[in-house]
Amino acid sequence: MPRRALLPLLLSLLLLSGCSAPTQGGAAPTPQAAATPAPQRFSTVFLDAFDTVISLIGYADSEAAFAAQAESAHALYLHLHKLFDAYHSYEDEGIVSVYTLNERAAEAPVAVDPILFGLLTFCKGQYAMASGQTNVAMGGVLRLWHDYREAGLADPASAALPPMDELRRAAQHASIDDLVLDAEAGTVFFADPELKLDVGAVAKGYATEIVAQMLLSGDMPSFTISAGGNVRVGQPPLDGRSAWGVGIQDPDGEVLDAQDIAEAFYLSDLSVVTSGDYQRYYEVDGVRYPHLIDPDTLMPGTYYRSVSILTRDSGYADFLSTAAYLMPYEESRAFIDALPGVEALWIFPDGRMEMTDGAKPFARSQGASAN
Repeated sequence: MPRRALLPLLLSLLLLSGCSAPTQGGAAPTPQAAATPAPQRFSTVFLDAFDTVISLIGYADSEAAFAAQAESAHALYLHLHKLFDAYHSYEDEGIVSVYTLNERAAEAPVAVDPILFGLLTFCKGQYAMASGQTNVAMGGVLRLWHDYREAGLADPASAALPPMDELRRAAQHASIDDLVLDAEAGTVFFADPELKLDVGAVAKGYATEIVAQMLLSGDMPSFTISAGGNVRVGQPPLDGRSAWGVGIQDPDGEVLDAQDIAEAFYLSDLSVVTSGDYQRYYEVDGVRYPHLIDPDTLMPGTYYRSVSILTRDSGYADFLSTAAYLMPYEESRAFIDALPGVEALWIFPDGRMEMTDGAKPFARSQGASAN
């Protein structure tokens, strides 16, 4: 069985001690320091969006001010979770989700929320740049893996791999060109009646960036959000430090121990998004099968234990982390090096780490600090 982390894989170092314990929905905020001048540091967690623990830490003038910002962030995450969900219907709430598109968009164009339309436009527009490695039109393939993974987690003794012939059949209906987006009408249509969408490779990061922009434009621009491998930090913490410390988990670690941090980056107004093999996976005959599926082999990628992307936009970082994870190193490194404002850290199966030159000024191992 996979280890289920009690906190997100990427933890805000230096800020973890004293955080409130996870509580269903929006937890009551708690001060993070006993005798700090206003504004104070508060934190909360949400457990009911994107199937992960989402933690929010922020500096606010009062507990009430923090609670108001946290409530808005929580409500926005819940709405985005429903929009991007491929596995559940929310039509009784008047929400046209990815699930709705998978059910109806092959019959006629379907009008969608501008946010969902924007996500699909972004993913289709970036598809060729990433050599097709991040493909939201692979929903049929990913659904097979999802169902076999869930069955294997529920009954490990009977865990099995999806049959390759079924995967290949689903892959015949995964062309991004069959996703027809009408910007003027705001509609989505599937030219292939068997096309299915799955935006899971991008959804959490895209949602986190939307929440971050809301916070940056509001009364609490000094914050950090950690959402299951997606970390977005705002303006520097208001305690005299110049940056937030963000830890990258050792893939063999247990998450909760500081010794299990493979690297740390000190950042402000940036994102770090990690794709890895150590949180969402299942085992078949003693072999681990993570959730990141190579569109060429239709099997999980095995080049790395994890790839972390540093850039400002969390949705862009999420998209890139999947693509970089599924490429062999020389290709992955050249891909990232060619992108302005993007840096990366690769952790290999043997424990070796490589990072781009531009990541080094932020890295603890290279002498960076928050002071």
